[in-house]
Amino acid sequence: MKNRTVKALALGVAMSTLMMMGTANTFAAETEEAAAEETAGEETGDAAVEESETEETDGDETVEDEAAEETDETAETDEDAAEAEEHAATGTAAEAAGEVYEPSVDPEAPKDQAILVVSFGTSFNDNRAATIGAVENAIVEAFPDYDVRRAFTAQIIIDKLEKYDNVLIDNVTEALDRAVEDGVKTLIVQPTHLMNGLEYNDLSAELAEYADSFDQIVLGEPLLTSDEDYKTVEEAITSATADYDDGKTAICFMGHGTEAESNEVYSKMQETLTADGYENYYVGTVEASPTLEEVLALVQERDYTRVVLEPLMVVAGDHANNDMAGDEEGTWKKTFEDAGYEVETVLDGLGSMESIQNAYVEHTQAAIDSIAE
Repeated sequence: MKNRTVKALALGVAMSTLMMMGTANTFAAETEEAAAEETAGEETGDAAVEESETEETDGDETVEDEAAEETDETAETDEDAAEAEEHAATGTAAEAAGEVYEPSVDPEAPKDQAILVVSFGTSFNDNRAATIGAVENAIVEAFPDYDVRRAFTAQIIIDKLEKYDNVLIDNVTEALDRAVEDGVKTLIVQPTHLMNGLEYNDLSAELAEYADSFDQIVLGEPLLTSDEDYKTVEEAITSATADYDDGKTAICFMGHGTEAESNEVYSKMQETLTADGYENYYVGTVEASPTLEEVLALVQERDYTRVVLEPLMVVAGDHANNDMAGDEEGTWKKTFEDAGYEVETVLDGLGSMESIQNAYVEHTQAAIDSIAE
């Protein structure tokens, strides 16, 4: 009996222990589950907060982007306004607004033969009329049997003139396509380029692509081609500046310059002037040789008190007005002034001189004559 009681008590204790362990395990499991849910909740909450913060950040970035765009638009507007104001100072465009400009729109002129005068171009309106326009008009008068047209090679100038003056000028491709469309059979292309340089070569290559589009297409020579051309230019520039040639004044002409071999035209022009006794005349370039520094060194070798600056370019455009006659550091004017000279600038392009206009007429005539040969 006693043993049974002991056994019963032992069994009861064991069952109680097992029940307590089960309850503990259940409690532990429930606790772990609750902890897991709490952690998940926190993570979900953190993710929500993170997402909210991301949305706020994205919102800030959107605002910043919009502000940046507004700033860019404002800067662009200010830049356009400044450019428009600067362009307005270059003179009033003489060409008819809203129409493709052609020097000669003569209903009596035969439409099957035309002369296309090709220039680099300039946005300096008054000077364009006095130089390129003057050359074109001389060709119009000399060749009444031809329809005379215009093209520029500088697209940036074409775009600027359309934007600010509503003046439409063809580039070379547009002019050639227009000539084909108009039924032109004989096309004489006369460039107003100074030399046979990179642009002249590009023009020649483009014309070759249109060889089958016309019965005849001929490219005229640039201004400085023959020895006679150098003499013509020499006489033109020395006659125009004769009053300055007093022995105390250095008369300096600024050309553009090119990396092509044709850059030698500037040294040849200098040699021509020196050989003919024009010792007070100097020729340099903006972008090649002779450089401004080389010209200054030559001027300093002699006892000059004054320097006259003039462009050796068909037009007196951006280079002449800014690189030559500008007041900023590095310009020809400022450099000579800093060297102690009295400086005078003359903003006349070669195209404004009648003898130069006649030279282009002669080159056009030579191109026409080559057809019959």
